[in-house]
Amino acid sequence: MNNLADVWSKRFEHYLTEIQKYMRFVFTGHLAIVLVFAIGALGYQYSEWLQVVSPEFPAEWLVAGVIGIVVAFSRPVTLLREPDQVYLLPLEKEMHLYFRKALNWTFWSQVFLPVICYIVSIPLLNAVTDLPAWRTWLGLLFIIVLKFVNVQSEFHYRFANRGNHVVFDRIARMAVSILAIQAILSVSFWWALIYLLLLVVYKFSLAKRAKVQPIPYEHLVKLEENRMMAFYRFANYFTDVPHIRGAVKRRAWLDAIYKFVPYKKENTQSYLVFRTFVRTNDHFYLWVRLTLISAIIALMIDIPVVLWIVAGALSFATVIQLKYALLSSTDFRMDMLYPVKDNQRKQAVQKLLRLFIVIQAIIVMLCAIGQPLFFIPAIIVIGMNELTFRLSKDPAVHV
Repeated sequence: MNNLADVWSKRFEHYLTEIQKYMRFVFTGHLAIVLVFAIGALGYQYSEWLQVVSPEFPAEWLVAGVIGIVVAFSRPVTLLREPDQVYLLPLEKEMHLYFRKALNWTFWSQVFLPVICYIVSIPLLNAVTDLPAWRTWLGLLFIIVLKFVNVQSEFHYRFANRGNHVVFDRIARMAVSILAIQAILSVSFWWALIYLLLLVVYKFSLAKRAKVQPIPYEHLVKLEENRMMAFYRFANYFTDVPHIRGAVKRRAWLDAIYKFVPYKKENTQSYLVFRTFVRTNDHFYLWVRLTLISAIIALMIDIPVVLWIVAGALSFATVIQLKYALLSSTDFRMDMLYPVKDNQRKQAVQKLLRLFIVIQAIIVMLCAIGQPLFFIPAIIVIGMNELTFRLSKDPAVHV
């Protein structure tokens, strides 16, 4: 028992150190500015909307739907590693002590998101419904209990079924959780208890099945590796992460992009850069995410100054990260064997960024078309691209 406690403690300490090491690069600089303005603007928009919201607005169902989805996603955090499939086999009968600690951390690390969502929704519930204060806070306690049951249920389902068809388990728990939250927020207090009881019975039935199954080390290790790799990919947008294993995808539907590169000898680098960007998941999805965030903010925020600042900051983040990623690659390329000018790759990257920043600017402008001076964000996005590319320091270019 002491050995397993030590194993968890050491791994948990290493895990926190790893998270802190990269998170200090995430919540600095442009992201902090974007978050401050975005949260402030969204809070202002939310308060303004609450003053005109219709009494018939289905607030209970909206809150139940959002929180029910968040509660149902309860992927366990086990911190297991591949060698555990061999070295922890002699301790398999005692592993429930290790998993108890793992599930406790899973619950406490995930419960804050549904709690924050519910607290944010309280002003909406007060504006639309006649819920007394005690029932509102009872709903918060109910959601915490619901999250605990969902964490336990998902772990036991993965344990008992080796992770197969987990999507059906989530859909079922999601549906019952939504109904339970809607019931606790309406007058159906006893229905809420019935739905919760169904989840508890489901959890115990899965736990009973899991007791007679061997530990699914392969599934749990793979799940942990995917979870950490997702974090490393996110952190890699802000700093270099050595754990990243790049992935590529064909994306034949974007072949038309290559028409922007005429078939000429001097365009070799441009063609290579375009294909690298389109096919590399890290580069392509970085642009997609930041563009999507800009579009959502343009749709939700009608305060021009805030939109301009956020659009400019996200344009800067897009350009600086893609410029560094495309110019600092240390992978061997066939073009290194040919005599090409030193500045050809930089010119190719600049051409690529101009094209995709223009696309980003058009998307932001279309999303902000209902606002006055809707074209200003597009001008800011394009201008920030040129300034960032020209004034930022170039990484080492390998040609």
